Amino acid sequence: MILETAKRVLEIEADAVRRMINVLGEEFENSARILADCRGRIVTTGMGKSGIICRKLAATLSSTGTPSLFMHPAEAIHGDLGMIARGDTVLMISNSGETSELLKLLTTIKRLGTPLISMLGNTESTLALHSDFVLDIGVDREACPLGLAPTASSTAALALGDALAMAVSVNKGFRPEEFARLHPGGKLGKKLALVGDLMHKGDQLPLVFPDTVMTEVIYEMSRKGMGIAVVVSPAGGDVEGQLLGVISDGDLRRLLQDEKEGVLELCAGACMTPEPEVISPDEMAAKALNLMEKKKITSLMVTGIHGELKGLIHLHDLWGTELF
Repeated sequence: MILETAKRVLEIEADAVRRMINVLGEEFENSARILADCRGRIVTTGMGKSGIICRKLAATLSSTGTPSLFMHPAEAIHGDLGMIARGDTVLMISNSGETSELLKLLTTIKRLGTPLISMLGNTESTLALHSDFVLDIGVDREACPLGLAPTASSTAALALGDALAMAVSVNKGFRPEEFARLHPGGKLGKKLALVGDLMHKGDQLPLVFPDTVMTEVIYEMSRKGMGIAVVVSPAGGDVEGQLLGVISDGDLRRLLQDEKEGVLELCAGACMTPEPEVISPDEMAAKALNLMEKKKITSLMVTGIHGELKGLIHLHDLWGTELF
């Protein structure tokens, strides 16, 4: 009985979501454009389970570049109506379309000239009559065995809300870089972090010059603990701090294994690997990780548009961000 009930619920709710595909049309397109063009905020509102869906929709819109908030309709008629301002757009969710708390908001919404988009289970309702755009979230039946608890209807509203939020995001040209900016914490933020946010710079960098002797190069490599020394141009050149090459632990071992006479008396310029792999500070950390794995290297030099050294990003820095 338990598994049969669960399967029945999932089948009914899946059918409700599939129905949403068939009802998409001009009203949905117009609603998405209105939301994308909104210069204020999207104010979502609904009672009960619809209110919970509204909270989630506001959060999804906000996280994908559209400032949004949830306004509880019962609290609104007792003072919170100030949450709606000219330039905002209101999005209501109601299965019946006759929710009294929502109906009491209509006067204020019309007075402010605020566009009203409603997601309704009853497209012949009072709310439908007074809405600028109506999205049909009606279902044939609820998944509740008693036919009472909002189940299929709330799932349909949730799915259509997600579809609307994603359509708005695409319409606005929302980019991964913006998503990263809005999600600085947690795994998502770390995965979308920029190289410039994670790179070592300033005094952290193991810097040497072309005329630095190898004994000093080894000391700098050991002192900074990154397994590499970066060779840059000294002051007085065309571009101060121009990246010239690198000397890695592996380069050093090969030089010593070759037993090249007087290797420790050589200068960095004679031992370095020129033209190392580089990346821009504006690239995503995931791209840096991909490049290092592809090239089988542990460090990338971060450079500016003129080839000047901006920083260094190490493989361990990216593993630490839990990119995958």
